[in-house]
Amino acid sequence: MAAGSDTAGTAAVSGSGSSSEELALGYEQARDELIEVVRRLEAGGTSLEESLALWERGEELAKVCRRRLEGARARLDASLAAERAAERATEAREEGGDE
Repeated sequence: MAAGSDTAGTAAVSGSGSSSEELALGYEQARDELIEVVRRLEAGGTSLEESLALWERGEELAKVCRRRLEGARARLDASLAAERAAERATEAREEGGDE
């Protein structure tokens, strides 16, 4: 089965977690698929092999979400640091001009 199958559950089991797929998944898409994986695991009624495949897919999706959130945090931190540096430079110029 291909990851592009007609149901999210089938895609969740057959997904390989490849790095190219991870790059293609946005945070919201990975989160939504992870929710579906968890829902299917909690509902039960799956074979041991399918449950293990779901679990593995869930772990990969959680990694994607974590990486996306860490990337967003790093971008936010960098932006805030640049803003603080610009403010300090402006203050230094203003103080230097007053003397």
